[in-house]
Amino acid sequence: MTKISVIIPILNEAKTINRLIKHLNEASSEENIKEIIIVDGGSTDESLNIISTFKNLTLISSDKGRAKQMNVGANHASGNILYFLHADSFPPKDFDTSIVNEVINGHLAGCFKMKFDSSHWWLKLMGWFTKFPWRICRGGDQSLFITKSLFDSLKGFDEQYLIYEDNVFIKKLFNIKQFTVIQKHLTTSARLYKKHGIWKLQYHYLIIHLKHWLGASSKDLFAYYIQNVCTNKS
Repeated sequence: MTKISVIIPILNEAKTINRLIKHLNEASSEENIKEIIIVDGGSTDESLNIISTFKNLTLISSDKGRAKQMNVGANHASGNILYFLHADSFPPKDFDTSIVNEVINGHLAGCFKMKFDSSHWWLKLMGWFTKFPWRICRGGDQSLFITKSLFDSLKGFDEQYLIYEDNVFIKKLFNIKQFTVIQKHLTTSARLYKKHGIWKLQYHYLIIHLKHWLGASSKDLFAYYIQNVCTNKS
């Protein structure tokens, strides 16, 4: 039987984790969901207290770093489909059924198209582009489903990358022509755009993509991110 293990890496997500867990329970069926695994990278806010109020969750501690946390979650997962989800991204209703159907039809990895919780025209345009099956339109905020066997065969996320780990892994999937985009909207937070400003943050993201394309190391990418975007990135 096909079962999904939802894996959520967190670090200080008290503002979103309560709403996300409730959303997942309401938007999916026990028939398809094997477990929800939350992998904490050392939260110091109220995240863990909030999580403790829910039943039927698995909470795991890990070294900080989203790639490490997601790999730890995958190692603990007992479902045959892994579904990696950011703590501020909310998948569509019946997301579990959509994922299972894709896998049954031979699509072993993919994501949902995405929209931001913002009405700004640029963010709406970026969200619109995520419906296309192009690698340049991909990112971790769109979530990622993948069969456990395929994930294991690709050796999981590269833990050298403290940012950009999603893009590096998705590139592997495109190289083997195993990626699909489910045409239902996942809604993700525009909180970083609101914090830094849309054009400033978009510029920094473009530079990070360019640096990676030109061969920058994982350390160089992270150093740029820390200096220009976020000083407490997991």
